[in-house]
Amino acid sequence: MIENDERRTVRGTIAGKPVSFETGHLAKQAGGAVLVTMGGTVILATATVSSSKKEGIDFFPLTVDYFEKLYAAGKIPGGFYKREGRPSEREILRSRLIDRSIRPLFPKHFRQEVQVIVYVLSADDENLPDVLAINAVSAALIISNAPFVDAVGAARVGKIDGQLVFNPTTPAMDKSDLDLVVSGTADGILMVESGSREISETEMVEALVRSQEPIREACALQEELRKMTSKTKIVVPELVFDAVIQDKARKLIGERLPLLLKDEEKLKKEKILDEFKSELAVELLEAHPDSAAAIGEVLDVEIKHFIRHRVIAEGLRIDGRTPEQVRPIGVEVGLLPMSHGSGLFSRGQTQVLSVATLGGKSEGQLVESLEDEVTKHYMHYYNFPPFSVGETRPLRGPGRREIGHGALAERALLPVIPDEADFPYAIRVVSEVLESNGSTSQASVCGSTLALMDAGVPIKAPVAGIAMGLMKEGATSVILTDIQGAEDANGDMDFKVAGTAKGITALQMDIKIHGVDSSLLSSALDHARTARLFILDKMLSVLPAPRGEVNPRAPRIFTMQIPQDKIGALIGPGGKNIKKIIAETGCDIDIEDDGSVYVTAPDGVRGQAAMDVIAAITEDIVVGKVYTGKVTEIRDFGAFVEIAPGKSGLLHVSQVSDTYVKDVRTVLKVGDVILVKTLPLKDDGKISLTRKGLITEDSGKAPEESRPERHHGDR
Repeated sequence: MIENDERRTVRGTIAGKPVSFETGHLAKQAGGAVLVTMGGTVILATATVSSSKKEGIDFFPLTVDYFEKLYAAGKIPGGFYKREGRPSEREILRSRLIDRSIRPLFPKHFRQEVQVIVYVLSADDENLPDVLAINAVSAALIISNAPFVDAVGAARVGKIDGQLVFNPTTPAMDKSDLDLVVSGTADGILMVESGSREISETEMVEALVRSQEPIREACALQEELRKMTSKTKIVVPELVFDAVIQDKARKLIGERLPLLLKDEEKLKKEKILDEFKSELAVELLEAHPDSAAAIGEVLDVEIKHFIRHRVIAEGLRIDGRTPEQVRPIGVEVGLLPMSHGSGLFSRGQTQVLSVATLGGKSEGQLVESLEDEVTKHYMHYYNFPPFSVGETRPLRGPGRREIGHGALAERALLPVIPDEADFPYAIRVVSEVLESNGSTSQASVCGSTLALMDAGVPIKAPVAGIAMGLMKEGATSVILTDIQGAEDANGDMDFKVAGTAKGITALQMDIKIHGVDSSLLSSALDHARTARLFILDKMLSVLPAPRGEVNPRAPRIFTMQIPQDKIGALIGPGGKNIKKIIAETGCDIDIEDDGSVYVTAPDGVRGQAAMDVIAAITEDIVVGKVYTGKVTEIRDFGAFVEIAPGKSGLLHVSQVSDTYVKDVRTVLKVGDVILVKTLPLKDDGKISLTRKGLITEDSGKAPEESRPERHHGDR
């Protein structure tokens, strides 16, 4: 028992599962610390606010770090280093989930640093920790001194056997057609992250609406904890602008800005806006010399108001498009002669080059997690270089945003990737953003679909993606299709929808306001579907279907099923047999525990050669069958011939030829490759061979029709 233990505990249920929220026991010097337990999964979330304001910045300095400690599942990290290193991609993605769930609820002009740290201390095989972590972080924030007032709840929604299931177990998710994580307050949704197997827009809206019930349950438990213990909140004064300055700025912006926004090029438009703000600031400063700081904030607010009001009142966007209009689409495939597949997708001033590479089964990515070790056979990576937005900055490897966008595109395409049993390749797609003005993640979905089809990957259906937005003023709402960067920054909702003609495969949504109801969500998803089908038509007009065969430069993969009791014979003592096949054919060979054999070959000839050897090793010796063998030893009474690695038989001197042979050495020598046929096995199981009937008298060559044929699946 710890002295001065001040723990407070709230117990209840979320979606029918018992859960507890506890504080005052661990990490008591943090601004707020909460331990959340559901089953055998335990999360510790801490939230701490710096004591001073960050000067000279125009953003809210929030950092979220989520860590899955392998001790939580009773594991020691693999590899040479036994200490957890840099965050894994999964940890980064879950950090982003938390960040997106809580950031909108802080005052927009709050500038003190807030640091959130989450540890998964214990993990069972039933309760996934990511949703619990969002609930734990919200609880830690509302009992801390942070200006965070509304509790945020989170829930996972699955669809199993046609039924929606809330916070399903880990094993159940393997059978689910939907993996939807939703977070929000008791009044509405804030954040959505989803992957699905082509579900309809109607099904998605139903899942979103019904997720509110477990979210409210989580919020209610946090409110109970707040009543037991909480700190005095930091007060953030409301921004109050000088009415005279604000009115003058609004008038000048309304008069001059429409004339300056006619240029459609992004960089020119940004330069015009910056110059306009600077000129206007100087003009206003001359009239109000003591309001320098306020003038900058007023101009930002009023320019945002102008952009939004013009959309809502006039239906006119910053580049002159109507709300439903998609920017011009560009589609190209087969750009790179040495790659296996490539696709270039352009939408307005957003341009992404995706490149697909096919590899052997062993080239998949091994991922170590709390639950188990898995090998990913489809991988997608996204790169966002500074030149894509006309900037310069150091290249330090992929940032969190790049990892998040890559994961979103991977999730969008995963449902259409062929089953490993049908297409046993490792598939790696890299999307290079070459130009950016909004929705590069969805452009990478389109580009990657093109690259996969160009490589000859038999995807189940093409996938396209679109970024949508929303601007709302009072009771009036305008849904924007194919948003640009400025519309994302100035809008009330940003959501990205990817899918096939049949349904949605991925959805990511961030809502900045309350009051987005189910009818508005439904309308937004319907608009997104219309745009998605429009883009798919453009893509399919260039490449209607995957190419009939994989790219000639891609490796060829052959598959075979052997009896499990023959695996040892194929490998050989110390790996002797398998190493020999690899060395002689130049192929890579992977053997599964169930007897599945995968041969990855540079070409079909070498692949078939490796398959013939494997078949010879693993097949039982068939009496009367013709084999290609190699003479390994000469004796007075005959020759020993290896008909497969580890399998040799005796070719007696009387069986060397159709005519009498006195000395075997006059006909054969070590290293000769000859055709032989098996004779009935002896009682001791030893193999006897013959050449009789396999040699023509005039040439000494075996007749062509005597060579056995083998047929295996050449991919």
